[in-house]
Amino acid sequence: MISCATGSHTIEQFLTSLAVEKGYSIHTCRAYRADLVAFARIVAAAQTNDALPAKGVPDHFDPRCVDSLAIRGFLAVLYRSNSKATIARKLSAVRSYFRFLQRQGVVEHNPAETVLTPKQEKKIPHYLTVDDVFRLLDQVQEDSLLGQRNRAIFETLYSAGTRVSELAGLDTTDVNLDTGIIRVRGKGNKERVLPIGEKAVAAIRAYRNRLYEATGVGPTAGGALFLNQRQGRLTPRSIARILDRLVRQCGLLVPVSPHTLRHTFATHLLDAGADLRTVQELLGHESLSTTQKYTHVSIDRLMETYDKAHPRR
Repeated sequence: MISCATGSHTIEQFLTSLAVEKGYSIHTCRAYRADLVAFARIVAAAQTNDALPAKGVPDHFDPRCVDSLAIRGFLAVLYRSNSKATIARKLSAVRSYFRFLQRQGVVEHNPAETVLTPKQEKKIPHYLTVDDVFRLLDQVQEDSLLGQRNRAIFETLYSAGTRVSELAGLDTTDVNLDTGIIRVRGKGNKERVLPIGEKAVAAIRAYRNRLYEATGVGPTAGGALFLNQRQGRLTPRSIARILDRLVRQCGLLVPVSPHTLRHTFATHLLDAGADLRTVQELLGHESLSTTQKYTHVSIDRLMETYDKAHPRR
């Protein structure tokens, strides 16, 4: 039970619950805080003529005085300069916040429950053809330590379909090259075990052996699997920059990011006949509907099966 119902206090209590109870990352909690502070400021500005502080949650913001009309007013402000996806995300943060307050007995009802989420445009995820993936990987020059590291990074991204944050978070103890298995920590700090192919295993082994020869850091020394030039952990942003350089070098015509390789991994598995549930497990999706967005790209395989099987094709 929250003893103080001031806006800033309840928001901080909510963020603490996300980190402690649900295991949300610091980046996710930071995004929730930004969304809720913006919500509190917009609602407070609409309810009073008092000047708002330069930043942060206004002192006079009280979540107990917020109703569904105030939340719709918040969305109306957002519609001026935000996409539907961004608005949906911010509304989801507000819903979760009031759901928490309802459990804590601060409010009787969740005023956000009756507010409809903006209808989303269905976006087709970008993915690469098999030939483009091979072309991209072959662009990596392996005549240096960093070249071998980069080859290992992108072989692993394509082989396992991990999020780039999961890849950057890999430690040497998370990788078993003898069995071809890696352990990653995904959203909500949930762990899952993934297979990686022979190409990725060979690339990781070659990189770590070369690293040992150059720096004395052994394959089983502990710590981060992929290191930067200062032997610190390579960040997701750095991996994205490295990939961007490779894409420019080989002249691919589609937008490519580390997440594109994840989309490509899922698409190629489905094209080859993998079960949707299996792909869901490999990607770490909680909902099958999230994985289903990849099925549209497998229409050629479905049509081929139809043509072979249907008696009145």
